[in-house]
Amino acid sequence: MAKSSVNTSTVPAPVDSLSPRGRATRDALLAAAQRVFERVGFLDARVELIAQEANVSYGTFYRYFESKEDVFRELSTWLFSEMHRREPSSPDMGPAERLIASNRAYYRAYRRHAAMLAIVEQVATFNEEFRELRHQHRAQLIDRTATAIAGWQREGRVRESLDPTMAARAMAAMVDHTLYLWLIQGEEASEGALLDTLDAMCLGALGLSDEGSTDEGSTDENGDR
Repeated sequence: MAKSSVNTSTVPAPVDSLSPRGRATRDALLAAAQRVFERVGFLDARVELIAQEANVSYGTFYRYFESKEDVFRELSTWLFSEMHRREPSSPDMGPAERLIASNRAYYRAYRRHAAMLAIVEQVATFNEEFRELRHQHRAQLIDRTATAIAGWQREGRVRESLDPTMAARAMAAMVDHTLYLWLIQGEEASEGALLDTLDAMCLGALGLSDEGSTDEGSTDENGDR
């Protein structure tokens, strides 16, 4: 009989109670779980595979996580925090430059984590908990963009008739779906042209000019400036 992915006999130790060695083992399990999820997907991933990938025993897994859902939850939370990470920007940058810089940081994060994002999108279609996590991630991005748009409206840079939240939702949908088709579904596109077009569409939707912004169009093969 196949072993269940859910452990009911023990409770994993709190992270802050772990020794350095315990933390290292837990980190190794997280890294191994990510590789397994990216290789076989969520449905076919099993605790046995994760333990084997981390070179630990099946029982060792349950000292740190309750189930594959538990480790996937932690990976998803980490992933979304990475996607929200802000890169330093100059206080002298104008709205258009800030928007382009923010977009490009998001593009780079999406590219780095595309394999895991694909699994999260898969799981969100049938698991309510992870669908809610995905919604929270999207809401955080939209709130941040809407706040910026509202600020530019107060400065007279964006027309007041535009609803900041609806504009942010539309822009987020455009960017996310385009990146999903390109980086996850494998739709062919010139990287520079695609990213420049997304930037131009976002600027155009808000009526912002990109005059004076730095040249963000050229990218190397890894997607970094």
